[in-house]
Amino acid sequence: MSVSVRIPTILRTYTDGESEVTATGATLAEVLDDLDGSYAGIKGRILDDNGALRRFVNVYVGDEDVRFLSELQTPTPDGTQVSVIPAVAGG
Repeated sequence: MSVSVRIPTILRTYTDGESEVTATGATLAEVLDDLDGSYAGIKGRILDDNGALRRFVNVYVGDEDVRFLSELQTPTPDGTQVSVIPAVAGG
């Protein structure tokens, strides 16, 4: 399954400045593995040392936050857009 992945500005150093890249996989976990195969190190900025989504990184498959779906096991149908969005905090 081929999906497009929107990359936030802070992670574009891994994608040679590209704001959107293509990856394959039937689940978000597979997409992140494929993404890391093409752009070494990017997965480590999205997942923590335990392999879970980092606390301040939000990932959407389509318009849905994967934390409210099946997290890394969320299906990624062909043509879906995956968005990686760093959380913004402030006062």
